[in-house]
Order: sequence, then C-alpha cells, then structure tokens
Amino acid sequence: MTYKTLYFNCQDYVGWLRLNRPDRLNAISIEMVKELRHFFTTLDEHPEARVVIITGTGRAFCAGFDVKDLAGLLGKGSDEVKGPSGLATNGHMLQRAISDVVVQMRRAPQPLIAAVRGPAAGGGFSLTMACDIRIAGESARFNANNIRIGYSGGDLGSTYFLPRLIGLSRAAEYLYTGRVLDATTAERIGYVSRVVPDDQLEQAAQDLATEMLGATPFALRLTKELLNSNIDAPNLDAATQLEGRSNVLCGFTEDALEATRATFFEKRRPTYHDK
Repeated sequence: MTYKTLYFNCQDYVGWLRLNRPDRLNAISIEMVKELRHFFTTLDEHPEARVVIITGTGRAFCAGFDVKDLAGLLGKGSDEVKGPSGLATNGHMLQRAISDVVVQMRRAPQPLIAAVRGPAAGGGFSLTMACDIRIAGESARFNANNIRIGYSGGDLGSTYFLPRLIGLSRAAEYLYTGRVLDATTAERIGYVSRVVPDDQLEQAAQDLATEMLGATPFALRLTKELLNSNIDAPNLDAATQLEGRSNVLCGFTEDALEATRATFFEKRRPTYHDK
C-alpha cells in the first residue's frame, strides 16, 4: 500500500516507518490514523522487517492530533447521526480508531524502536510509549498536553504505559500537569534508553536494530510476546512457565542450531533462514 502520511522502507531486515507530515510537525490527521491502523495490523505480513524503527520527518516526532482535522470532524455530523449526539459519536469513533493503533503496535511481532527528535506531544507521546525502546535526540520533548486543553491526561494507553515505564508517582505528575519531559530528564528517570545528538539519532537507532538482529527472528518475536505477557503476570511461577515453554519452542528451530554452531564453534555471524 502507498501511504500519503507515512513512509516505509526496509533494508537489511530493518524497517523504517516515518511519520510524514513535516509541515504540520507530523501531527496525527484522520488520514494518518487510517494509515497507521493499516500499517500495524499488516506488519506481521512483512517478515523481511525483523525490527522496525519509528521516527518523524523533519524537526518533530509528532505534535499530537491535528487540531484542524479534529475540529473539522467534530463540527459536522454524519447523515445517520444528527444533533448533539453526533459530536460525541464522531469523537468516540475517532478515539476507538486511534486507540486501536497502540494496541496493534503491542501486538506487532517485531520490536519497535522510537527514534525521537523534537516534540512528541499528546498522541505522539503515547506512540513512543507503545514502542519497545525509545532513543532520544537532544531536542526531544515529551508531554501529555491533553490535560491543558480540557481533556484527561489519559489517552491512547498513557495511563497504562507510563506508570509501568517510570513509576506511578512520576507518571501522575506528568499526566496531571502536562509538564514537558525533556530528553535529559527522560534518560535519568528511564523513559528513554539513551540521549544522543540529533544528528546521530538515526545511526544510534540503526546500530541498536542491527545488534538485535543477532537474535534469531523467532526468538526475537517470542521475547516481545513474553515481555507483553509477563509485565502483567500474576506471579513469578506463571512468568517462568511461559518463558520455559518459549525456550523449548526456540530449541526446535533450525536457526537455534545455527546460532549455537556459529557462535560457539565456528566463531562467525549466524545466517538465519527462519523469518
């Protein structure tokens, strides 16, 4: 599929997804919502992309939802729904659609790396939360600005993701106030893995993705599944049982044998066949 608001390319098993509305600081339009939903629901059909890096074109990651687009949607009801309820219905449908994006991001089999420069506000902040790993350029700025314009600080999974990433107290502080989280602080409190100069951001993300490709494709996907499941595991026993079964499955793959042979006996880089 050819996208209008996104750009995707893949080389050497690393996929790059670029939010591509630089004139609007990559703000999320209704069209982008549709394209993001399509991209993440079909990502399992692209085994050639074993890791996916998400970034923005231009000087921003994503400035949140496009206010002009939102005003246009809420200002007109559909033929089927008239009157005041039409506004609520349109807003509810849009909220469900964009919320589905972060759900699909977590379901995507590939690890997702956010490479963030400039603002990641509102929904853009939430998109970075839904990624597995975050790397920030020095210009990166994060904030849940909904609370400052009459909406709740909870949006697109932010009240689920953020406490798990930085702790409940810190998450509450940022979600209650809409305060900006700068790159240096984000690294200090563990929201991002590292901060690099803006001009080194994409190379840092590429290097990390390349390092991750040292794992077999199957093992990499199962590790993401384990993290998704065990973050909410009821107890240690349940977590270790799931890990044990996953490792047994990995052990039956040809790629696991190739990894062992190449790493320990032949001292070379493994060549994987399982996509």
